[in-house]
Amino acid sequence: MKLLRYGAPGAEKPALLDQDGVIRDLSGVISDVAGAALSDETLTKLRALDTASLPAVADDPRIGPCVGQVGKFICIGLNYADHAAEAGMELPAEPVVFFKATSAICGPNDDVEIPRTSVKTDWEVELGVVIGKHAKYVTKEEALDHVAGYCVVNDLSERDFQLHRAGQWVKGKSADTFGPIGPWLVTRDEVADPQNLSMYLDVNGHRYQDGSTKTMHFDVATVISHLSQFMSLHPGDVITTGTPPGVGMGQKPETYLKAGDKMELGIEGLGVQTQNVIAG
Repeated sequence: MKLLRYGAPGAEKPALLDQDGVIRDLSGVISDVAGAALSDETLTKLRALDTASLPAVADDPRIGPCVGQVGKFICIGLNYADHAAEAGMELPAEPVVFFKATSAICGPNDDVEIPRTSVKTDWEVELGVVIGKHAKYVTKEEALDHVAGYCVVNDLSERDFQLHRAGQWVKGKSADTFGPIGPWLVTRDEVADPQNLSMYLDVNGHRYQDGSTKTMHFDVATVISHLSQFMSLHPGDVITTGTPPGVGMGQKPETYLKAGDKMELGIEGLGVQTQNVIAG
């Protein structure tokens, strides 16, 4: 099942994408793709709906972030062996954890703004994991049972802010529009193996990232279990799990986004994002 949210920013409505690619409004069934709506119980009820009886959404609406009311936006750094090699860094002994501000979240096709004074705005296609059930001290074996579904995330980063402006990475990760999520949340029953998904990112038609979740250093189950030892994970929390090689910082010479650029990125079975880059 593919869940999504559509409409103006801040006023998105819940919906699902039916087998024919038609957006079906869920406003009469759930209030949002968020919180309790992400539980196994609610997802089971949604699967049982007669989708043809749901209102079809006309025209071509804006697609918003595929999950609403996100409490935590948690990121895992240096989590692909080939990306760590590209960066010339050793693989970590434990997952590298940092946060993005939830105010960075935007729709999958919204414009991406280059921050003022930015000199190194970079791209990162990543597998996003949306928590559906409270997780605290869970084992690796239990971890995936706490997942509502998966989505595409572009973990945009300003490398100069991130690495040279003191403090934690959050400065370079949290600018407005630096967290496109979606287009849809694909429920976990439709993702047979989150560790076997191809992924890519193009800028202006040139393929920079062409990888697979196979090369993750810490798999999704390990990441969820690890995080749950340090904090509770709640329904709607988003975990973005690292990026394969091909980021701008890894190019020779380094290559960064500028106003007028266009990005396209996608993950097998999870959809595609397209973003125009504008000056902030």
